[in-house]
Formats: sequence, structure tokens, C-alpha cells
Amino acid sequence: MADPAASVAIEDHGAVRLIRIEREARSNALDAAASVVIDRAVDEAERDPAIHVLLLTAAGDRAFCAGMDLNEAAERGAGHGLIPGRGFAGLTERRRTKPLVVAVNGAAVAGGFEIVLAADIVVAADHALFGLAEVKRGMFAFAGGVQRLARAVPRATALNLILTGEPIAAERAFALGLVSEVVPAGRLAARAMEVAREIAGFDRDTVRRALALHDFAADAPIHESLDFGRRYGEETLGSAAERAAVRAYAEGRARP
Repeated sequence: MADPAASVAIEDHGAVRLIRIEREARSNALDAAASVVIDRAVDEAERDPAIHVLLLTAAGDRAFCAGMDLNEAAERGAGHGLIPGRGFAGLTERRRTKPLVVAVNGAAVAGGFEIVLAADIVVAADHALFGLAEVKRGMFAFAGGVQRLARAVPRATALNLILTGEPIAAERAFALGLVSEVVPAGRLAARAMEVAREIAGFDRDTVRRALALHDFAADAPIHESLDFGRRYGEETLGSAAERAAVRAYAEGRARP
């Protein structure tokens, strides 16, 4: 039996934890074992105060993630890559406190697209593709794909992706707001790490609170999110990090 750890590489680059899917021969589709490795790596990063940002990508330039491993699904049944309470690869239903940057190096389809939709920042190679192909296999993207598309894009656009299973190009995904940035393939790894390191360089608690407020505001009425933001923001105002950042700006320095 193959070592599941060998199919996922985990590297810490300062305050950035890089997780790289290394199942290129399977279009970086995830079997149950690889999903567990990713889930545990994120768990450990959430508990580790030295890690501020997660960066997820995959090997090669053909596919970011083709979703579940269909060979495993054919043998054992579908759904073994779903982590109870946390979704596909432990990411699509998880509540995180640390930002997740995803570098999409190729096709992100089915569960791979669901991971993208669950991310906070998405940097895509210019040849990347995005789609929910489940309908072609007698399934639908219930682990977050359908739900997040329903919130992210107009109904007709969402249902075209959901009901036809046809992918869209990176530039189209960017135009729809599903992707943060599109870069040449040769620049993808460096640019994604640059973004992750920039965020990791900011005060950890400030980033955590901004992320939490955004996610609260996305689901709450405006008066509730404003009240939550005021109470939450008061914890930041007057903090050592805030005072240092204001002083650095006043003195012409980018940050302390």
C-alpha cells in the first residue's frame, strides 16, 4: 500500500504552511488517505501560533484537483474523502481562523472546485479551468459547491455550472469574482507565496478578526454585522499591534 503521506507534501515557510497535493498521475484527485493528511495538516496549523497562513496547491501544471479519486470510489463507494463535519479534504465545511490561499495550477473540478470556493484568496494560472462535473457522474456538489455558487454568482450562471458540468476558464472565473488574481503559469507559485507571506507579515489577531468579521457579515443582517464589527474592532483599537502600525505609518515606514 502506498504511503498516504507521500501523496501530500507539507512544508513550513516561516509563518506560511504550504500544503501540496502530489498525485499528478491521478490528476491530483484525493483519496481518503490524502484527504486525512490535508485535514491533519490544517488542524495542526490552526493550533500552531507560529503558522499564520495556509497555502494549498498541487504538483504539475495540468490539474489542481479533480475531486475524489474515482478508482477508490469504484472500489469502496463514493464519499471516502469527506471528513465528518469538515467536508472534502477537511476543508469545504471547516471553520478556519487562519486564511487559506489557494494556488490553482490547472483544472479544478468537482471537489477541487469546491476547495477553491471554500478558500479565502485564489491565485490561478492563466490556463486553469473550473467546474462542477459531478452531474456527469450521477452526483451533485453537495459538499459546498452548489451552496457557495448560489451565494457567489447569479442564479443562471450558477445553474449553468451545476447542471451542465461544463468548466469555465480562469479569466471567466476572475470576471465572476470566483478568483482573486490570474497570473502566467510560470509565476503562479511565486505569486501565491508572495500573497501568503504578505498576509502572514501582518498582526495575526488583526487578520483573524478581519476574516471572522467578513464571514459573519456574509450571513448576517447589516445591523447585526455592524454591531459585531464595532464590538470586535474595539479589541483591536489601542492594541500594541495597532499602535505600532500607526506609528510606523506616521514615521514613513510601511509597517513595524
